Amino acid sequence: MTGAVRGSDGAEDRRQCPPPGLTPMGLLGGQLTVVDCCLALATGALTLLVSAVVALYLWPLRRRELRGAPAHPLDFAAATGVAETIMAAEAVDPLVRPESRSRLLSHGSRTGRAVLLLHGYTHAPDQYDELAKEFFDRGYNVWIPRAPHHGTVDRRAHHRVEAGDLTAYAAEALTVAAGLGEEVGVVGISGGAVLAAWLAQVRGDVVRRLLLLSPFFRPDPRQAPAFAVKPLTVLYGRRLLPDRVTSRGYSLSAVTQYLMIARNLPVPPRRTGLLSAAVAISPLDGVVDPAAAVGVPGGIARANGITLGVCTLPESLGVRHDVLALAALGVDGSELRRRYVALYEEEPAPAPTTAAAG
Repeated sequence: MTGAVRGSDGAEDRRQCPPPGLTPMGLLGGQLTVVDCCLALATGALTLLVSAVVALYLWPLRRRELRGAPAHPLDFAAATGVAETIMAAEAVDPLVRPESRSRLLSHGSRTGRAVLLLHGYTHAPDQYDELAKEFFDRGYNVWIPRAPHHGTVDRRAHHRVEAGDLTAYAAEALTVAAGLGEEVGVVGISGGAVLAAWLAQVRGDVVRRLLLLSPFFRPDPRQAPAFAVKPLTVLYGRRLLPDRVTSRGYSLSAVTQYLMIARNLPVPPRRTGLLSAAVAISPLDGVVDPAAAVGVPGGIARANGITLGVCTLPESLGVRHDVLALAALGVDGSELRRRYVALYEEEPAPAPTTAAAG
């Protein structure tokens, strides 16, 4: 509404009446200006941004479907049948690369020891060819299953992995391995190590030994600072942002699925029947957070009253994230593989009690 006021010279002075709720003094004690409007908008935008950041930090990442559940045990014949069915399906699937199919190394009967080998993100069962032979030659039955969307002719298929599919795959694989031997353990590398730790906690009724190679519980701080990990996990793990692919060929939407599983590990760690736990890492690894790589399994070991075995590879070997890529090392590579098996088999000394430590 506009009112007309005549000044002392008789000229008409037309002024805009203030809108309801706004006094003539404006927002800051003066007339409302363009600067005031911009400041108000900026303040509102900042408030929304802060609220969004807070919401990302408070967004729950714990998911019911990742908690796991005991499975019906299989005898040797049934476990072998499941493995052979999986391998037969992959053999006739034109989308699965022949060299990337699941592998079963069996002595033909249930053995005293069986081991499950879980390969890393972007890799396939052939990543374990040499280490699997080391275990087999020591009398183990060995099961190396192919992870969902991995080892296919579509080299970008692994971008589509989901946390729930990965844990379901790991749980099924453990059920097969449990039918192959009396004592069962799990070895995992990188993302596969996250799944191995998850199995050791949610299927503690089965897993007795645990070896983690370059475990990816958190990214190297040089790749993503600690404060950014959870927001990135929410935004990319929930696929709220369009996917991005790093220079290493890693899909952020896929990588954060493993981080989500890591976030769903029991806190505090559970006491289970674990007999040994170990980790192998390289100081040249630029992918994983070294503190988390040792700290997370260290907590699991302490909860089970055992001491974590730690193998830090010499820098002189030049091995980086993939601590199974040892072909170029010759004798040193063979020695490292034997060291990994020894770490897996070793019965660590009992962890010191609080009183003893003091």
